[in-house]
Amino acid sequence: MILLDANIIMYAAGAPDPHKAPSVTFLASVARGDIEAALDAEALQEILHRYRAIRRWKDGRRVYDLARRSVVTVLPITAEITDQARAIMDDHRGLMARDALHAAVCRVAGAGAICSYDPDFDVIPWLQRIEPPAVE
Repeated sequence: MILLDANIIMYAAGAPDPHKAPSVTFLASVARGDIEAALDAEALQEILHRYRAIRRWKDGRRVYDLARRSVVTVLPITAEITDQARAIMDDHRGLMARDALHAAVCRVAGAGAICSYDPDFDVIPWLQRIEPPAVE
């Protein structure tokens, strides 16, 4: 299983960008069941937070709905996961809390990879970060 970062969803739904087409293609593969992927509840919260913060709530609702339609499995954030995130932050002092939380979800759920454009995950040696392949 691969955990999806919110940035994959937001690029897929967003304005023209080099990451848009690969994100759309990757999400379509997830929606068809070709790729086993999940979101965590924090990724959904990130979408809600971002679009509310930039005062684009109508778009935020659309992006949230896209995420819920495309990715069936949503993993909860539990105390076990926040405990793991704390330990990950002890081991990787430059890692931000949100990224540590996603990494902890991967560890607890047994996900070997996270699909993200965020290179901050690269400091975690046991977690593989993948990006959707470029579409030509």
